[in-house]
Amino acid sequence: MKLLAAVLCFIALSCAKRDLPALEKQFSDSMSGVTLVGRFSGHGKELKEDKYEIESVSKIQGNLWLFKVRIVYENHDVTVPLPLAVEWAGDTPVITLTDVAVPGLGTFTARVLVYRGEYAGTWKGKTAGGHMFGRVVRTLK
Repeated sequence: MKLLAAVLCFIALSCAKRDLPALEKQFSDSMSGVTLVGRFSGHGKELKEDKYEIESVSKIQGNLWLFKVRIVYENHDVTVPLPLAVEWAGDTPVITLTDVAVPGLGTFTARVLVYRGEYAGTWKGKTAGGHMFGRVVRTLK
């Protein structure tokens, strides 16, 4: 029991020491001018390719961020500004959508974490859901 208390205390102190403004700047810088290139599951047995071209990511207020993004998958190709929540798991940003209507695509719920040039998460739409993963590739300077 003492070991568990010590571990929880260490985790709490580690999270308290994080420099959130610096992490947020790093997130904005690392997610602007990039393309998320990867695959997703959920429509049949095979993984399908998807791509998210992100022009910019900027904080609006609190945990709300504006993603200017082009979403390409299957026969869809949509460019939209998306206000999305970003939560923090320690030093790792987690992009969260809960029943968010994406114009031209539908309504989605997702949790996507981004760490060291890679992303992974889960997603759910009206008729399907699954996993998504891939790389964050710098495309604009």
